[in-house]
Amino acid sequence: MTTGVRRRLGVEERRQQLIGVALELFSRRSPDEVSIDEIASAAGISRPLVYHYFPGKLSLYEAALKRASEDLAGRFVEPPEGPLGARLLRVMRRFFDFVDEHGPGFSALMRGGPAVGSTATNALIDSVRQAAYVQILSHLKVESPPARLELVIRSWISLAESTALIWLDGRRIPRAELEVQLVHDFAALAAVSAAHDEEMGALLRRMLKDEPADGPFEDLVARLITLAS
Repeated sequence: MTTGVRRRLGVEERRQQLIGVALELFSRRSPDEVSIDEIASAAGISRPLVYHYFPGKLSLYEAALKRASEDLAGRFVEPPEGPLGARLLRVMRRFFDFVDEHGPGFSALMRGGPAVGSTATNALIDSVRQAAYVQILSHLKVESPPARLELVIRSWISLAESTALIWLDGRRIPRAELEVQLVHDFAALAAVSAAHDEEMGALLRRMLKDEPADGPFEDLVARLITLAS
């Protein structure tokens, strides 16, 4: 007969366990509402032992945020194959998967939470936005973006964040509709910019050239034509 022996976790294993536990709790409630005692209880250790691995809740929150930010940045990675509209739609679905999984934590971070304003937190948020920006540029096959294109992409990333926050506040609009709408928003922002700049006009024509009739970009065109008729 064998007896169950509880294996003692190494330092890094325990740190990763605590980060995972914190992320799970932050995904259900705002980090402000989660105590160190709750994290310790969920991890099956004492409160003093949590402080042995992290100086305080802020440092644990920042570590959890780092893991979450790496996860979120990875969701913008998409193979550069197929129509752009379909690629962006898949990215938006994965983005909303993340928002859905980490709702309270995502909301607290963007609206103001325990680590907001710290240098480490701001750097992590900016790193996610930059990763998204670089990925969109790669999909457009642009290495040196003109100022108007940078404005379009960064404005769209901010719009995606705001849309997700509004959706979390009651989820009054079907998620799938918002995912498509955000892809439409990208095309609309690019089209408005193209109306003012020939370089953007050429980029927009290239974007639309290989879009299928049943793709999200063509769907937007059809909707606009219906409105104008």
